[in-house]
Parts: sequence; C-alpha cells; structure tokens
Amino acid sequence: MELGIQDSEAQAFVHVPVLSRELIAGLAVRPGGHYLDATVGGGGHSELILAAAPDVRVTAIDRDEQAIAAAKNQLAPYGNSVQFVLSNFADYQPNKAIFDGIIADLGVSSYHLDQAERGFSFRNSAPLDMRMDRRQSLTAAEVVNHWNETQLADIFFKYGEERLSRRIARRVVEQRPFETTTQLAEAIAACVPRQYRYGRIHPATRVFQALRIVVNEELTSLETFLHRAPDWLVLGGKIGIISFHSLEDRLVKHSFRATPLLEILTKKPITAQNDEMEQNPRSRSAKLRLAERTDIST
Repeated sequence: MELGIQDSEAQAFVHVPVLSRELIAGLAVRPGGHYLDATVGGGGHSELILAAAPDVRVTAIDRDEQAIAAAKNQLAPYGNSVQFVLSNFADYQPNKAIFDGIIADLGVSSYHLDQAERGFSFRNSAPLDMRMDRRQSLTAAEVVNHWNETQLADIFFKYGEERLSRRIARRVVEQRPFETTTQLAEAIAACVPRQYRYGRIHPATRVFQALRIVVNEELTSLETFLHRAPDWLVLGGKIGIISFHSLEDRLVKHSFRATPLLEILTKKPITAQNDEMEQNPRSRSAKLRLAERTDIST
C-alpha cells in the first residue's frame, strides 16, 4: 500500500527501541514463528524479532502513516516476511490464535516529540494537533478551545494526574482560543504557583500528556487491545507490553492478572539497566511486563 510519504520523512522517523534485550529474551523467539508488533514505530523491535531466529514472520501495525513508511524502509531487507497494517491496534482483528508472540511499545515516540508540526511538544511553537492518526478529526485545539471547564479539569486530573487541574482549566477557558503549543504552555505556567513553575518538570507537561491521551483515545484503545490480544496467542505464546507512565502500566498489570488465559512472567515490571539509561534517557520511565498463554480455552 503506497502511503504517499517521502523517503526523507520515513528516514526521519528515528525511534530507539527501549528494553530490547529484555523484550527479545522474554519473547523466546521461535524459528518459523509469527509475531505481532502492535506499535511498529520505526521498526526497531520488529527488526530484532526478525533477526532473532530463522524464518520468522512479523505482522506490523501502526496508526501513524509516517511510522508505517519508516518501518517499511527499515525492514525492507526482510521482504515478504513482514506484513504492514495501517490501523489502531484496538481495531485489529485476526481470525484466530495465530501469533507466537505479541508486543506493544506504548505512548508517544521521540519522533513525535521532535517533529514540531505534529504538536505533541511545547519545545517549539506549533499548531495544537497531537493526532497520531492524522485521518481523524479530533485535535488538541478542538479539546482546548471548545470543551467546557469541567471537562478540561476532569481530563487534566484523570489523564495527567495534575493536582492543579481546576485552576489550570479555569485559566485555559479564560484565555482561549489558543492556536499554538507554546501559547498554551505559557498560559499554564503563568497560572501556577512560583514553586510549581520551577519544579522538576514544566508545569504544562501533565496537561499535554492528558490532551494527547484524550485526542488519541490511548487508554480506551489499550484496554480494548489488552482484552483481545490473549486470544490471538497460540499456546505458549508470549505477550510483552512496554509502558511509560503509571496509567498505562496499571492497565497492563490489572489486565494480565484478570485474564485466565495468561500466566504472568513478571511479578514486578522490568526496567532499564544503567547502560541503557545512559544511552537513551527515554528508557528511564519504561516498564516491561510479560505474560504467557497457558490456557487453550476461548
């Protein structure tokens, strides 16, 4: 499928896969196995799976067309061993249990944060977009400029775990409309106490996380995916999920525990070792949970 993305854009989608050693070891990749990468990104994890054993096949999913284009470029040497699907993983539906392993690397990629025009970061001035799938209509600008104060306060608290959610929502409503990421970030910074303004993270960080989660329905999609994915595994197949904040990790932990088809392989999440954290600071917040299908009932 031709996605109309220029080679330069595809090559720009650089995303260093986190917890690679631990994930590949946990999957125990089988010769001739079939694996699902539900968030292929730039293709880093899929490439490691394909290289781990002979005759491996990968079905690679992503909702971002630039990610699919980059993964096609990265995984071109593996030819027909990779099938690409442009889709939200929550919408994917294989017909039966066909995978020897399933992985998902959740959240926003470094590429999304670094591409100012996508509107995920307030490091540069950009339109308030935040869509991972740019075919959808809902943007961060729509949420910020048209949702009411109570709705905004609720999502800032629920999805950003922002304790000043009501104060920030009130200021957003007072000063909107907002057109750019920096306008919104500056308004948030100006309305919080001084000690909060100069804390460890920028005071807009949690609000931007909340907006991104809402725009992309991230937690709803993850919940749907976690409910369905165990049925797609063959007996003995492994599932590995990498999350980056507590809301995601909590969903993964509880879903694994509640699924009778799975045996949990990680009582506590696996985190990055010192050498990886030094080379890739993003890995500091990464948590990997693994489980194995041990029940053949459906």
